[in-house]
Amino acid sequence: MSSKIWKTLAAVLAVGLVVAACGGGATPTPTGPKTTSSGFACPEPSPKMEVTSQEVNLFVWTEYIPPDTIECFELVYGIKVNRDEYSSNEEMYAKLSAGSASYDLVQPTDYIVSLMIRQGLLQKLDKSKLPIMANFDSTYLNFSFDPGNEYTLPYQAGTDAIVVNTAAVQNVPTSWADLWKPEYAGRMVFLDDSRATIGMVLLTLGYDVNTKDPAQLDEAKNKLAELVPNIKLFDSDSPKTALIAGDADLGMTWTGEALLAQQENPSIQYVYPTEGAILWQDNYAMPVGAPHLDAAYAWLNYSMQGDVFWMMLRDFPYTNPNKAALDYAKTSQPDLYNAYMDSPITNTPPEEIANGHRINDVGEATPLYDQIWTEVKGG
Repeated sequence: MSSKIWKTLAAVLAVGLVVAACGGGATPTPTGPKTTSSGFACPEPSPKMEVTSQEVNLFVWTEYIPPDTIECFELVYGIKVNRDEYSSNEEMYAKLSAGSASYDLVQPTDYIVSLMIRQGLLQKLDKSKLPIMANFDSTYLNFSFDPGNEYTLPYQAGTDAIVVNTAAVQNVPTSWADLWKPEYAGRMVFLDDSRATIGMVLLTLGYDVNTKDPAQLDEAKNKLAELVPNIKLFDSDSPKTALIAGDADLGMTWTGEALLAQQENPSIQYVYPTEGAILWQDNYAMPVGAPHLDAAYAWLNYSMQGDVFWMMLRDFPYTNPNKAALDYAKTSQPDLYNAYMDSPITNTPPEEIANGHRINDVGEATPLYDQIWTEVKGG
């Protein structure tokens, strides 16, 4: 056989070996980190969990999860994230109570957690599947709404206080009671949040935000009825939008919305009212009957690991209970970390926490609060 034929056979054999090594002609899988459409390099899960589910169903607050977090989870786990959103705890509670939804995770605020537990809507967490528990600052654990965190993990915390565009408002309010002044009529945006708004009214009357006294609640109803006509809009989806656009000059909003508005317009300030701010914490919880538990635990551990959850400081800057995320940001994202720590909006001053009020489940008085909101806001 000629040397030319031998060379040809050798070349064919070499090609065959390469093809076999690549899986019979398949394109080799690229190495290196997976990258989102925005260019963010996704960290690897630590630890990576065994998951057989192909999707996870989230029912979460609007504008509350960084898009990069969702995209990274889908890339590193190959699991589809299905997301429905709500703008009030009552909306979420009503949907779960109806029993028609199949969600794996929800994000209830503190006061409604105990109600959901009492009504059997939530299941206990398997702590053996949650190494992420070590990431949390103990300040945000073991609240009365869920002693021992049997049902919930902290997500974000914050306050409800007064937001005001100081360039547009001559007399800046310093108390909740100031918001009844005629000069603010038609200029205010408020959260579409029954307990926070009614709680604020109760504070102006000198009452507890969790009162069960029918006479006190009736007095609050009448005072709220005086305020509602002066409120231009109720918005819990994106109250910052009206402030940034100049459609509203002041009102009541959450921590993160105030900071994002301030970043667009430095004249927008956050004022802690003399009667005290409303304190709150949002949490992750698993509904009873969640269909994809393995994917839900994988989501919790991945989305809340420090090198992922730091993105909350970038996209949704509320008060962050995740110590690992803050530690990561301190070394890897110092500008974001310093802005977070230096802002009295996100890093709530201790004296304002001491002066604040936390909303609790009011049990049998809940229908009274619901009636006030329905009658006054609706009519």
